[in-house]
Amino acid sequence: MRIRQFLIAGMVSLLLAACGSTPERPARSEQGTNVVIFALSLIDTGYRFGGKNPEAGFDCSGMVAYIYGQAAGVRVGGSAADIARRGRPVPRENLRPGDLVFFNTRNAAFSHVGIYIGDDRFVHAPSTRGQVRIDQLAASYYAQRFETARAYFE
Repeated sequence: MRIRQFLIAGMVSLLLAACGSTPERPARSEQGTNVVIFALSLIDTGYRFGGKNPEAGFDCSGMVAYIYGQAAGVRVGGSAADIARRGRPVPRENLRPGDLVFFNTRNAAFSHVGIYIGDDRFVHAPSTRGQVRIDQLAASYYAQRFETARAYFE
């Protein structure tokens, strides 16, 4: 009898906890997956300040706008800071492929943006080394400059 009461109390506790929590985001979205696949196809594309297409080269916000438009049909534009203002905040531990990650790389909030691809990695167009590439969020440079993440997909 005591075990039964314990099990019932445990189940009630779990149900109450579930009622008070917010629903979790699915692990992946179709749009996010499409964004990641498209982003990976642009690895080694040249960097160009103000660049918005692969022929001219990309800067970080131009790369994100191009990929989101081409792969997901979502219009984002402006600077990295403009893009950050329009997305939904996502805690770092809830990142999923296709979300955007933002950094302070020039002593200015949201001065750099990349696309999270999973496994603590992101694709971005940094001016250093001059081409689209993959880096680790945990890499010392980026870990110290990480500011926030934003979602544009459900």
